[in-house]
Formats: sequence, C-alpha cells, structure tokens
Amino acid sequence: MASQDWLEKDFYKVLGVAKDVSDSELKKVYRKLARKYHPDSNPGDQKAEAKFKEISEAYSVLSDKEQRKEYDAIRAMGGGARFTAPNGAGGQSTQGFEDVFANLFGGRGGFGGFGGFGGPMPGSDLTAATSIPFIDSVNGTTIKLSYEGLAPINAKIPAGVMDGQKIKLRGKGQPSPNGGPNGDLIITVSVKPHPVFSRDGNNLRITVPVTFAEAVLGATIQVPTLGGDPVKLKVAPNTPNGRVLRVKGKGVQSSKGIGDLLATVEVLVPAHISDKAAKALADFDELLPNEDPRADLINRAGLL
Repeated sequence: MASQDWLEKDFYKVLGVAKDVSDSELKKVYRKLARKYHPDSNPGDQKAEAKFKEISEAYSVLSDKEQRKEYDAIRAMGGGARFTAPNGAGGQSTQGFEDVFANLFGGRGGFGGFGGFGGPMPGSDLTAATSIPFIDSVNGTTIKLSYEGLAPINAKIPAGVMDGQKIKLRGKGQPSPNGGPNGDLIITVSVKPHPVFSRDGNNLRITVPVTFAEAVLGATIQVPTLGGDPVKLKVAPNTPNGRVLRVKGKGVQSSKGIGDLLATVEVLVPAHISDKAAKALADFDELLPNEDPRADLINRAGLL
C-alpha cells in the first residue's frame, strides 16, 4: 500500500467506529460487516465484494496494535509532514513518507494483496433450521445440509436435543478467505410432537388409560416405550386417577444422564353400560362407606 492510500483512507469511518474503539468492539463490528458483505452472501455483487475488501483492509490495520499506532501517527501528521530522526552525528535528517512505508512493511513481507492484511481471518458462520422426528431428538441423528458454492455438510444432531435448541458445530461454516479457521455452523432444531410421548427434561411422559376395575382392584398392565418393547407396570389396588407411576431408565439418555418414563394413570369411565352392569354398580356403591368425596373441597373453599 502506498503512503498516499493511508492518508486518504479513513479506516475508522469505513467501519463506522470511534477512534478510541476497544479491540473487542472493533472485532464485533467487523464480523457483523464481514458477514453482511461477504462475497458468498452476495454472489455476483461487485459492489459488495469491493466493500468487503475495504472493511477487511480497515480491520487488518486497526486490529494490529503496531499498525494502528503507525496509522494514527501518519494520519495525524497529514500530507505535508515529514519525519525527523537523529543521525549518527547528533544532528537531524529528514525521512519522507515513502521511506517510512518502506521500513514499515519491508520487513513484514509486504501486503501481497487483500489476503495478507492482519493475519488469517476466520470464515463466516452459517445458520440453518431443521425439523426432526421426536424419536430422532431422543436417539440423535445425522442430517445433510446444502449451501450454494459449498460441498454438502453432514451435521450430527446429538441425542437428547430439545425443541428450539441451537446446536453449534465448530468448523462446519464458511471456509476462511485467506487460510484462517473455518466458521461455525449453528442449527436451530425444531422437534415434531409425538402422538403418545412428551418430554420433561430427560424424562418421558405418557398417559396410560386403566379401567375402573383395574384402578380399584389393582392390575399388571403393559406400557409402551419409545422405540423399544413394552414394559410391564404394576398398578396397585385403589390407585387414584392422575397418579404418576415411574419406570426407571426408560427416558432420554443424554450427556447429563438418563431419565425415566413417567406414566400418568387415567381412569376411564365407560360411555355405555348395560342395565345389569348398572345394577351391579349400584349394589357396589351401597357397600361403600357413606362418605361425600367433595366435603373437604367445600370446607376448604369456605375458608377464603
């Protein structure tokens, strides 16, 4: 780069930052602009490509402490200034801008074009969204993503991923334009609902219907598991509606451990019964204690 280029270019203005901008804020602003104007995001747009090179040039200088210091000094002196330096005899000799730039970049191998500024830059991050079946969210899966100009990407979705969770795959994003590390791939996962099971952390929940007789007398029933064989579950006598029964180790296995299967008992009421069944039920009711199941509810409601 010629000295005149640095004199005429306001790198702070190019990036839209103040002269006292911190390193972290400078990097944040640059990455935002780089993603916006990257050629891969604007195929065939020469203006965007030119802008990308301009902001990369500005960042490469301002992100390097020594170059930024020298840039600020040169800009502060303006076009007519000259550097003075002591000579061997104790006097002073003048040194023009061209000599300064020769010394400044001669030992650094020169710029060599856009790719040499400020060291290798990381590639841009890629984002994607995917929708997977419920069972794949529990067991894990691999999906294939395609981006224009890039080879297809095989992205591994880990077991136990939750609906709406973001998965970051390091190094699966855009390649660097000048030999730096690849960007990352960030995938937002949507999990399709299951007709039977639901998630509760690492636990799986299921509603299990039982008959009135099974709830009163007790029974051993079969309960489905996700992707496996049914298991036998014991319903104790006099089990009320809504009681939760636990099957250990039949939940979601993830890096945080393995959950359980939680079965909520739902006592079914028959829609139609015969006259004989109705009489038998009435006889049964006559044998029960004469208790009002709503008495306590009414008493507690009156306390407020």
